[in-house]
Amino acid sequence: MNLVEQFNSYRAKMNEKMLAAPNNKIIKRIFSIDTLTYEDGALDGKTKEMLGLVASMVLKCDDCIYYHLQKCHELGVTTEEMMEIFGVANLVGGTIVIPHTRRALEFWETLNQIAE
Repeated sequence: MNLVEQFNSYRAKMNEKMLAAPNNKIIKRIFSIDTLTYEDGALDGKTKEMLGLVASMVLKCDDCIYYHLQKCHELGVTTEEMMEIFGVANLVGGTIVIPHTRRALEFWETLNQIAE
């Protein structure tokens, strides 16, 4: 199982458990707001996903990074654009973001290999 499959499998399993738990109205609403946030509006969904990726990298959340990488890939972000996104994240977040960029690049390369 490759990196992307591992992430997606784990994410799906745990999301299902969280959403099935009783009295979790707050979690369900947060999930709903998250979905609504990335819909087209004044900014298109692709731009919002790129912004989400930068924010996730600066906050150093690998799960969030992987999620936004997949969405960016689905929305047609190119590798050239991705490298600029990585640059912005590292400028804003500082050198502490470099390890997350390494993992993000590995995940991005895996997404591209799967698409071939």
